[in-house]
Amino acid sequence: MVSPFRRFIGMVFLVTFVLVYIFLAMVIGDMTMAGKHWSIKLIFFAIAGLIWVVPAGLIISWTYKKR
Repeated sequence: MVSPFRRFIGMVFLVTFVLVYIFLAMVIGDMTMAGKHWSIKLIFFAIAGLIWVVPAGLIISWTYKKR
């Protein structure tokens, strides 16, 4: 059985990670993509929108890992 405290810590860390990641991706995208063609922006934000899945999956797997 997974500890409720471990799930709570994982949830807090996951929400914090996602919020920080969204802010950083937005700031980096705004600073580097200003004036670029729309297709370059689309590629950047599509990749940035998918990269967060890997660390989030690792956090979730740690949260539900048995002792």
